[in-house]
Amino acid sequence: MSHDYKALGLKSGLEIHQQLDTKEKLFCGCPTLLRDTKESNFEFFRYLRPTQSEMGIVDKAALEEVKLIKKFIYKAYDTTCLVENDEEPPRELNPEAIEFSLMVARMMNMKIVDELYTMRKIVIDGSNTSGFQRTGLVATHGYIDSSAGRVGIDVLCLEEEAAQKVEDKGDSVIYSLDRLGIPLVEIGTAPDIVSPAHAREVAEQIGMILRSTGKVKRGLGTIRQDVNISIAEGARVEIKGVQELALIETIVEREVARQATLIEIKKELNKLRASVSDKIIDVTSVFTNTTSKVILKALKSGVVYAVNLPGFAGFVGKEIQPGRRLGTEFSDRAKKSGVGGIFHTDELPNYGITKEEVELLRKAVGAKDGDCVIMVADSKEKAQGAMGAVITRAKEALEFIPEETRRALPDGNSAYMRPLPGAARMYPETDVPPVVITEERIRSIKLPELIGERKARYIKQFGLNEEIANQIARSANFIIFDDIMSKVPKANPNSVVRVLETILYELQKEGVVVNEITEDHLIQLFRLQSEGKIPNEAISNILKTIAGKPEVDVEKAALSLGIGGVEKGELETAVDMLVEEKMDFIKGKGLNAVGPLMGIVMKEFRGKVSGEEVSRMLKEKIRKKLGL
Repeated sequence: MSHDYKALGLKSGLEIHQQLDTKEKLFCGCPTLLRDTKESNFEFFRYLRPTQSEMGIVDKAALEEVKLIKKFIYKAYDTTCLVENDEEPPRELNPEAIEFSLMVARMMNMKIVDELYTMRKIVIDGSNTSGFQRTGLVATHGYIDSSAGRVGIDVLCLEEEAAQKVEDKGDSVIYSLDRLGIPLVEIGTAPDIVSPAHAREVAEQIGMILRSTGKVKRGLGTIRQDVNISIAEGARVEIKGVQELALIETIVEREVARQATLIEIKKELNKLRASVSDKIIDVTSVFTNTTSKVILKALKSGVVYAVNLPGFAGFVGKEIQPGRRLGTEFSDRAKKSGVGGIFHTDELPNYGITKEEVELLRKAVGAKDGDCVIMVADSKEKAQGAMGAVITRAKEALEFIPEETRRALPDGNSAYMRPLPGAARMYPETDVPPVVITEERIRSIKLPELIGERKARYIKQFGLNEEIANQIARSANFIIFDDIMSKVPKANPNSVVRVLETILYELQKEGVVVNEITEDHLIQLFRLQSEGKIPNEAISNILKTIAGKPEVDVEKAALSLGIGGVEKGELETAVDMLVEEKMDFIKGKGLNAVGPLMGIVMKEFRGKVSGEEVSRMLKEKIRKKLGL
């Protein structure tokens, strides 16, 4: 779907949340490791409720979350502590995480605060045991350059990651505490993004800056993008939890389409003088003899309630995003009261509800031609709440696009979560002392190469081709690569990249515990390889051996496999004899004889010496014989 985004007045900004690869969590000494939930040591539960801010105001987003009271169950581990359980005060801010956030702020040309204060942000969806998330403002007023001009970076915050949701059972939710407290940076851009493609470009650039540091976690869920979007006659909407860069363009396109269509619907409804009544009608008697399984299930202990929307016929079933309709928006709101969904006459008869029942339903609520009836079947309390939410959303449809926090869906659509939060959700954290940020500390931070700069250096310094240079420059292994190449200057850079990016990954898929292989092991490995003692084809087996017995050094591991056990004199003797035997061939071919003769030598010594060593020795012997 194509839009003139400038004409529509598109404004968009990003909030990027990136987990940091620190040794410890933000407010305690626990490791930043994710655990198998089956390893949980014990469980406990909480009920969370909204509280007033220091100004005596309760945040509207928090009020929305407690429409349906839920029990939150938490899984704890031997790698979590009382801080995560909210049974012990947080400790001082992690210095390693502060240092990283200052580095990123400098890379984005930001103004860094003099003192870093920690605030509490009310969050009562269960993702934090305390009922709030701790966050601190690190820097403001920065920028990055893009193809569509400069994009402002409004804020950079250092905050704690939320607990990971394991299972939602409806009336209770299970969370895992292993992720809670992992440090992350939250980066918020100004609303300077002008198109879906531009949104993706800016997200990619910020992601590149973060990865360039080598100090961020990798993998699904370690970076999340929230996208703020509005158009001229619409409203600001925050779409949360976009994990794939490729989805950002679709998210922006479809939110623009949603708001543009809702504006059209509003105008048409007002032309028709559509209206919304607050009257909720009990229509249970209409379905006394129903055969609809959905209705029958609800009627065991519940009721059927309905509301009439004069003038809404045809609009509730109108598509606003692919596969989603205005009725879906109504349903999303209704579900906050705990119901499974709603029915509306734009889609009935259906779901086992007959034409005759629809006619009786319309009569019961006094619906006329052009009216749409919405109904729900559930317990009395849930049905009442659901219909109230539908009435509110229907009134909004006549007046404005509501400001909302929405959830990103895998197909690029979005679904309602809660109203946009306000300032009432923030208040000071009194348990964590502020941190003074001096000019000297800021100046002492060494800025890393950007990925593009690193790639260019690898091509120039090591002769890597563009594809391989790009692969290792973007990898979290670039630090290990640089260390190996500085300590083993004669190492083959292509071989080092292949081990770091391919062989170790393949071994891990086979079940080999590659975490036992240290950087020292790799340095030994490439030193021996550069000396011709380890051939390329033996590397995988040597690494397997080391992973199983990490206390054994690389040379002993190679010898245990019968690799590198060939004395130089033994190889040299074999090469001398071959050269003497093939002198006629050598005189005719010159140095071009090296290739064919290598095949003969490697047949005897394959897996024991490297091809590079055999090639070097053959060239040396042939040059000497031919006087070259």
